[in-house]
Parts: sequence; structure tokens; C-alpha cells
Amino acid sequence: MAIPYYHVDAFTGELFAGNPAGVCILSAFLADSIMQKIAAENRHSETAFVVPRADGDFDLRWFTPKVEDDLCGHATLASAYVLALRKHNVWPVRFHTCSGM
Repeated sequence: MAIPYYHVDAFTGELFAGNPAGVCILSAFLADSIMQKIAAENRHSETAFVVPRADGDFDLRWFTPKVEDDLCGHATLASAYVLALRKHNVWPVRFHTCSGM
């Protein structure tokens, strides 16, 4: 299974600085157990999983190497950055999460 995985250092413009996060852009969420294993394998404090919605917004979930998290600021910013890298052209970006929008 090939899943694009982005390593983003949030809050910095320098390599090997800031707050690292993983970001996966998916067409649909994978099984929770698979997303948990991806987060554990890559060992970032948070890995974000982003799925586009039919309304143009995105669903967003975060996993630590051990559990699913309810909220993560730096991985959310990293997700928006990855969308910009991928030439997403509708701004502002809206993320729907278990904590709200």
C-alpha cells in the first residue's frame, strides 16, 4: 500500500527545527488500526490524516504513536501547508474534526 506521507516542520522556515508533524492526504480514512500504525511507524508526536469532503472542506484526524488525539494545532497547520504545496486553490481551508470545525 502506497500512501503519500509528508514530514512538515511547523513554526519554522529552517530544516531540523520547529515542531515536526506527519501529514497523509487520503481519498478516504483508513481503518483506525492502520492510521495508528502509520503514526507509530513514523514516530512524530502527531500525524494528521486529511480527507476531502464533497462540499470542498476536509475531514481531519490526528494520531500520536499511541492514541488518536482530539486536537493538534501544529499538525493542523502542517496539513494546510501540505494542501498549499499540492496546489489546493480554495481558501480559507476548513477542517472538520471531532473537536469541531
